[in-house]
Amino acid sequence: MTSTVVLWNAQPVKHKGKYFNKGSFDNWWEKKKKYSSGGSATHSWLSPSALQLLRTGRQGQYDPPPGASNILGLEASGHVAELGPGCQGHWKIGDTAMALLPGGGQAQYVTVPEGLLMPIPEGLTLLQAAAIPEAWLTAFQLLHLVGNVQAGDYVLIHAGLSGVGTAAIQLTRMAGAIPLVTAGSQQKLQMAEKLGAAAGFNYKEEDFSEATLKFTKGAGVNLILDCIGGSYWEKNVNCLALDGRWVLYGLMGGGDINGPLFSKLLFKRGSLITSLLRSRDNKYKQMLVNAFTEQILPHFSTEGPQRLLPVLDRIYPVTEIQEAHKYMEANKNLGKIVLELPQ
Repeated sequence: MTSTVVLWNAQPVKHKGKYFNKGSFDNWWEKKKKYSSGGSATHSWLSPSALQLLRTGRQGQYDPPPGASNILGLEASGHVAELGPGCQGHWKIGDTAMALLPGGGQAQYVTVPEGLLMPIPEGLTLLQAAAIPEAWLTAFQLLHLVGNVQAGDYVLIHAGLSGVGTAAIQLTRMAGAIPLVTAGSQQKLQMAEKLGAAAGFNYKEEDFSEATLKFTKGAGVNLILDCIGGSYWEKNVNCLALDGRWVLYGLMGGGDINGPLFSKLLFKRGSLITSLLRSRDNKYKQMLVNAFTEQILPHFSTEGPQRLLPVLDRIYPVTEIQEAHKYMEANKNLGKIVLELPQ
């Protein structure tokens, strides 16, 4: 029998979630749906869920992976409601947990493999915990499994005050590397420095590639975490160090490239690596969750210079989901936006 845990009820349950039609903020609708899963499953009752900047998902330009829910929400926290017979005994009914999801988080119930559940660190609320899984696992993966960050590296983090950005700043510091960020306001840059960024550059007011080269005394950055894409390609290559790694994990600035990208990258012996967490298989995700749980999760509860902090900007009731997405897409948030679902 498989050891994978999927949230499960012996009887089908009514499951209320937030769906969307392609297009504007107003194309949201609510649905009660019956779910019945296979034998190795758990069923979890959710409290909060966090928002991700998946405007292409809401607008229908980024389809969920095969088999994933078309309800938005890639992370959530809550209580374990039921356990399937394939569970390995790590969890019991009523436990609080947070989960990485392929979708479906913005709902009252969700099913999730046992290996994608994590305990909530002592001292954190359910609301704080909801801001951890997708953002922090993404940042951890980009830095260590994909970007091979090394102590002493200069790491340039775009969208430094996003959920992934705030996590990446803190994890970069923990790795002994030097985080630099881009952001669009002085307020965001000040917050980034409080989280541990060595320097920040306002992309609206200066050329971040020139500012980065000046800060690194011409050496450039060893690693770039880039969720922007096309509109930043030339500046990214300009400030990349020799043998540097450029990790692309989003296309907020578009996917089109016009210009000599390959020749410039080749000249610097640079590596361009792409990565998406959502489409990876459960075996990979469970490996990632295990590594994160062992190496990183304890630092959310400990005092001292390496204590980690999920950064929450605003909390919205799920009835105000349109306003939450409008606020997020206005790019004003400093950290995560969390949806609170009815108890």
